[in-house]
Amino acid sequence: MHYYQTDIVFQEVPGEISLCFFICGCTLRCPGCHSWHTWREEAGMPLTEALFLAQLDRYQGSLSCVLFMGGEWHETALCHYLDLAIEKGLKTCLYTGRESVSNNLLSRLTYLKTGPWRQDLGGLDQPNTNQRFIEVTSGQCLNDHFQRKDIAV
Repeated sequence: MHYYQTDIVFQEVPGEISLCFFICGCTLRCPGCHSWHTWREEAGMPLTEALFLAQLDRYQGSLSCVLFMGGEWHETALCHYLDLAIEKGLKTCLYTGRESVSNNLLSRLTYLKTGPWRQDLGGLDQPNTNQRFIEVTSGQCLNDHFQRKDIAV
């Protein structure tokens, strides 16, 4: 499994500070995808257990979640990294363009974003999006956490 980059992100998982891994090799190639540079598997660098654990250790105490942008096509490897994150006491999240993932992956996730990017429907911040952001244990859709709320002054 290869990754293109890592980043600390604040808005992709509501209420969490997440270490995000952009995984290479997505075959969906959704028109308008913001991560088109990750489509080729060889575009990135190998994600090793040593590198993954070093990243978790580097941000220990600052992170609450590990987020994978893709990677479900490498299910065995992704499950391994999810297990390592869980062992470190972190929540887990997967962003996928698919409508669903296997129960094997689902059992390791705290959060799951599903649905292909469709420009005509927009992302999670749009009320008519086809995408869903789910808290896995409860099955609750959290899309409203991404949508702007006007505050009366």
